[in-house]
Amino acid sequence: MTLSRPILGAALAVLLVTTSAAGTGEKIEPLTTDNPVVVELYTSQGCSSCPPADSYLGDLAKRRDILPLALHVDYWDYIGWKDQFASPSATQRQRAYVHSLRERMVYTPQMIVDGVAESVGSDRGKVESLITEARARPKLPIAFWRDEAGKDWVEVGDGPKPEGGSATIYIALYDGKHETPVQRGENAGATLTEFNVVREWRPIGQWDGSRTRLPIVIDDQDEDYEACAVIVQQGEVGPILGAAAMKMPMP
Repeated sequence: MTLSRPILGAALAVLLVTTSAAGTGEKIEPLTTDNPVVVELYTSQGCSSCPPADSYLGDLAKRRDILPLALHVDYWDYIGWKDQFASPSATQRQRAYVHSLRERMVYTPQMIVDGVAESVGSDRGKVESLITEARARPKLPIAFWRDEAGKDWVEVGDGPKPEGGSATIYIALYDGKHETPVQRGENAGATLTEFNVVREWRPIGQWDGSRTRLPIVIDDQDEDYEACAVIVQQGEVGPILGAAAMKMPMP
């Protein structure tokens, strides 16, 4: 695996297919419960305040009722250490949240809970409170299938039509754990342990309230991603309507 690869690359090709047929073949056991709360951590290897939040995300990753994802931003790279997982696209997504949530500025470490609330990523009490609130909201059913030919599919169930007419379907590929010795910057001399590091994040289509099936295809077989998440979100960075994750098959 190439660790320097940007978060939004061209390795993942997904063909969007909409159908009313139910999933066929073998159902894949998800890594999450039926209604996981999505926690996005915006972090950086160049930020001295981020390691406690990275550690907390690792604790959240042990729970099946949470889908925690670490997105590394690039605006700390200028101080002497270039984060190998950082991407302008992650920074752009965080800035979109600033506008959506009417915050004043981007910062790290920041956790966004289900697309509707934010907190300092190391404030465990506040984040747990937001998770409890998010868990009470209903979510879309999302299931993974493997067909007779060995191809993997994700199916987003039907539900109330989202505000604005459609919601964005995102797919994210991530690794469970990375350890990085940092040689410069604010964390110089430390070995950082980071969890659920997103390597690819992209929109793959729209959901309009009807059942939608998507085949999941990885073009670049040299990339050994550990897990795949599907997130349905109102607008670009609005409330998250549903999410699920599965372990990627070994090559």
